[in-house]
Amino acid sequence: MDKIPISLEGFRRLEKELKRLKKERPEVIETIKAAREEGDLRENAGYDAARERQGMLEARIKYIESRMSRFNVIDRKTLGGDRAAFGATVEIEDLDTGEVKKYTLLGPDEADPNSGSISIVAPVGRALLGKEEGDEVVVEAPRGKIRYEILSVSFAA
Repeated sequence: MDKIPISLEGFRRLEKELKRLKKERPEVIETIKAAREEGDLRENAGYDAARERQGMLEARIKYIESRMSRFNVIDRKTLGGDRAAFGATVEIEDLDTGEVKKYTLLGPDEADPNSGSISIVAPVGRALLGKEEGDEVVVEAPRGKIRYEILSVSFAA
């Protein structure tokens, strides 16, 4: 069983989410019970919505719980170096468009490109691992090969 890297902050967020989801269980069960008491379930939108919510809730709880024992929790404050690795913030420039982006390399369970983080298992994340300032990387993308230059590598202090 492979370990999954996750930052201490990301692990705490998932623990908090799991606790919140488990607290929601009784509310959803109560909503289903109340909808059942209304009678005919075939045309009961409230019942259908509550059952759907219960399914999504249980699936998310099961997913998080299945991953918890596999996590390798890493305190990003203890990381450092000159090469891109888990926890590093890497600034890159698209050599074709000149667009500059900055990403923090994190595990797949906490990465969010919209918030400035990408997974170390995503194509760009994988390409950056082990590289340092000044290196060029090529990433296969739907639009073709994208060439990036690494402008900087830093770690949270």
